[in-house]
Amino acid sequence: MFTRCVVLMSLLMVLAISACAPVTTPTPQIIRETVEVQVTTPPQVVQATVEVPVEVPAVPGSLVVYSGRSENLVAPIIAQFAEATGIHVEVKYGSTSEIAATLLEEGANSPADVFFAQDPGGLGAVANAGLFTPLPEDLLSKVSAEFRSPNDLWMGVSARARVVVYNTETLTPADLPADIWDFIDAQWDGRLGWAPTNGSFQAMVTAMRAAWGEDKTREWLEGIQANHPKAFEGNAQLVEAVGAGEVEVGFVNHYYLYRFLKEHGESFQARNLFLPGGGPGSLVMVAGAGRLASGPNEANALKFLDFLISTVAQQYFAGQTYEYPLVEGVNLQAGLPPLAELNRLEIDMADLDDLAGTTQLLQTAGVLP
Repeated sequence: MFTRCVVLMSLLMVLAISACAPVTTPTPQIIRETVEVQVTTPPQVVQATVEVPVEVPAVPGSLVVYSGRSENLVAPIIAQFAEATGIHVEVKYGSTSEIAATLLEEGANSPADVFFAQDPGGLGAVANAGLFTPLPEDLLSKVSAEFRSPNDLWMGVSARARVVVYNTETLTPADLPADIWDFIDAQWDGRLGWAPTNGSFQAMVTAMRAAWGEDKTREWLEGIQANHPKAFEGNAQLVEAVGAGEVEVGFVNHYYLYRFLKEHGESFQARNLFLPGGGPGSLVMVAGAGRLASGPNEANALKFLDFLISTVAQQYFAGQTYEYPLVEGVNLQAGLPPLAELNRLEIDMADLDDLAGTTQLLQTAGVLP
């Protein structure tokens, strides 16, 4: 009786030790343990081998994200997703147009699972090439229909408003026109800045083409060029130049200003004007994401997309990148007017997908080489 008790206690100890041991094998297995057992008849120590079934947790797996959003904007929230899920995330960064072009070139051979884009233009280009696969309704329904693909191929993650940023030392809101069209007036000669290679600027021009038509859009581009605008690589450089008085007005996304205000305080000499005219200069567009049909990690891609519209991620976008969240119950950046209060351009996000047509027009008008 004593012998059987000792053996039983030993087996229980083996079970406890094995259950606590770290296991990395991805399938259920049997672990064999050899234990020494003291018996009394005759007095001796014997060895016994026992088999212990062990439940092995599933390996979280991997995810490949192609990001047209800047690393400094989205790397922290992607890292938070990886830490929370244990999923190994690889990210390829570039401009939205560059990443879209890469996906079009790679086609079905792309290793990407998710395309995270700065604007609907890049998403539309990839969608029109048949590279996305439809997203499930339970995921799409978390975002308003106006901020997602009409074909269920991608969804908005956050929203950005186009604004004019102006130098507060030389201008007040009363000095500025209500509509972006009026900046072709000769009074703005030598006072303007723009970033024509920027994806959001090109999305605004696409909105112009949808709202105004090709001829009027070309007329606006040529009118702005006649006022000798200074070209910048991106929105951040443009906002910095406005604050320094290098130019007086720039066409940008709203959130860049808030980074400078955070760094320099209220003394920074630039502010935003949300144009009240309701034209293309009052465009609100989304950054969004879709799942590549050829991506091997479907479950993890859907987890990532769902995470991007979770309260945690949406509050990150509102509080850290100063964008508009797309789900309810998230606090806006202080001083940022709610979307409902903006006289924004009424436009279907799908109408912003002709990136190739916009690039051609910009080249024809001499804005791009």
